[in-house]
Amino acid sequence: MTAASPGRHALIIEDEMLIALEVESLLHDFGFTTCDIADSPEDAVRCALAHRPDLVTADVRILNGTGVEAIVAITAALGPIPHLYVTGNPDMLAGHTVAPIVDKPLSRHALAAACAKAIAA
Repeated sequence: MTAASPGRHALIIEDEMLIALEVESLLHDFGFTTCDIADSPEDAVRCALAHRPDLVTADVRILNGTGVEAIVAITAALGPIPHLYVTGNPDMLAGHTVAPIVDKPLSRHALAAACAKAIAA
């Protein structure tokens, strides 16, 4: 994937550290130079306000809330930001979002395609 330019920053909203690290590794491969990892909506908003992300990946079920709540709060504070969902519960999002959805277990190809789609939107 070549959609990310040098200096791009991503926010990963995920409460399972191994998955967060896998997403981070793949995003680095896709050209993102820095990533923050947040495990709750509150932490995600704090991270986004401290360093505006060029892309947000969010799990649906996270500590103390949902990734959907986090995305809503972040975009309310910062305006539109490309985002996608990485979740083992894609059925929970069916019909509720136009954002790309990557089903767990994660695949490199699926994440690359979703990132490209989110950034192009």
